[in-house]
Parts: sequence; structure tokens; C-alpha cells
Amino acid sequence: MSRSFFVVPSSYVLLRRGSEVLLQVRQNTGYMDGHWACGAAGHVEVDESAHQAAVRESREELDIEVDAADLNPVCAMHRTGRSDDPTSERVDFFFTVDAWRGTPRIAEPSKAADVRWHDLADLPDDVVPHERVVLDGLRTGDLPSIVQFGFDA
Repeated sequence: MSRSFFVVPSSYVLLRRGSEVLLQVRQNTGYMDGHWACGAAGHVEVDESAHQAAVRESREELDIEVDAADLNPVCAMHRTGRSDDPTSERVDFFFTVDAWRGTPRIAEPSKAADVRWHDLADLPDDVVPHERVVLDGLRTGDLPSIVQFGFDA
């Protein structure tokens, strides 16, 4: 018998500047604190599209304005936490963007300890693992439109 679960959708925004991406260090979130993560990311809220969530998260976390039309879909990721928690099943929408208004900064200092540009060819070791898969795929150009993470091969 299969168990019931809820799919939790999230949007991730990778600001691009040539071969660089903007990453932040997570803190006080309860998930992968101390690790580098996408510049902006968060859950899609009720009655909100993945694009709208990406725009909102960019404003909330980095204090920048992103136009939804400038978001470039990179991939969707279906991932599992492989637990009995019915919310351990996730669908993540990854976007890149190379145009925005404002200067990216830590806008939620209680949730981010640092924000910095990193070259895709020289990423820090401590990147959130499922996000590292996408970043590595961007670097190599080998990224399927749907990525699976946490499932048996």
C-alpha cells in the first residue's frame, strides 16, 4: 500500500553575471544552515504561480525587482526526503535571471549570513546538495528539464 503525501512546491532564483551566480549562506532556517544556497528561494504560496513566487522571493530575500518575463526556466526537480513525513516530497522550479533592478543584498539577515558571487567552475564545497546538482548542470550544460533527486537509481 502506498502512503499519501503532499507535494511542496518551491521556486529558486539564480542571478547570473556571466559565468557567476549569486549564492547566500543559510542560517536559522532549520534546513542546511551554514550551507551556500541559491540567491533567492522559497515555497510557492497559495494562489501563487512558480514565477510569481520567484519574483516575490527575489524582493524579500535580496531586495531586488525581477520581472517575471526575465525569468528563464532551467529545470524542475522532483525530490524526496525519503521519510514518513507527508511533506518530504518536493517539486522545485529553478530559474536563472540576468536582469534585475537594484543591488542584491541580504534583506533577511535572520535567515542569511552572507551573500556572494561565485564562478560556476569554482563553487564552495558546502552547497545544498540538491541545488549543487542544478549548479553543476548549468556549468556543464548537461541539465535535463526534469531532474530527480533522492530516489533510488
